[in-house]
Formats: sequence, structure tokens, C-alpha cells
Amino acid sequence: MYVVISKELIDIIHQEVPIKKTLSIKEFREKGYLQELNRIFLHPLGLALAVQIENGEETFSQIWDSRDDPEGIYYDLKNSKPDRLASFRQKERFVKDQLNLRNSVRILQIGSVIEKIPKL
Repeated sequence: MYVVISKELIDIIHQEVPIKKTLSIKEFREKGYLQELNRIFLHPLGLALAVQIENGEETFSQIWDSRDDPEGIYYDLKNSKPDRLASFRQKERFVKDQLNLRNSVRILQIGSVIEKIPKL
């Protein structure tokens, strides 16, 4: 069964319920979002979000759990080769730049860069 919807109706629906853009897991990883999410937030907690790449398809495969290790998880960057460090620095800079682009707008809109949880 097919339903024909007019362009006008589609425009109204889009105005009422904006379509959210999505980011591919590949781009999320390649741009450095995964690296920085892990390095800054998850690794110190002993956790890591893992991506599996199989036949060119990237999926979030699992969350590694090393919460029983006091040092958590780390990339061991101090023992990395220069090309690996350069890649890490490039991704770190990209993510920092993206945050900086949004900081002032977020402060104006919600009062801080990181959304605060209101007190009861």
C-alpha cells in the first residue's frame, strides 16, 4: 500500500518535527570525537567505547570495562611513535576547535558550556 503525500504536507511535518542530522560512526571516529570521548571522559573511569570495522562497515561494538583497574584505560601516548602522536594531536585540536565554536552560543543559550543539572 502506498500513500501519496504532498510537498506542502511534508514541509509542515518538517516544521513541526525537525529532522535530526546524524553523523556516521566512521566520521565520529576519524574526526576525533571517539578519541576525545574515550581519552577525556571514559578512560579515567576505566571504560572505553569500542568501534569494530569489518568489511568497511563501522559499528559501536562494545564498552570495555576496566573499572577494577585503578589507573583506568589509557592510550599509552608517551610511548607512541611520532605519526601516531601527530594523529592524536590533530584530532584533539579539531574537537577543541569545534567546542570553541560553540562555547559562546551555549553560554548565551543555557548559561554554561556544559548543561547544568538544576537543583530541586
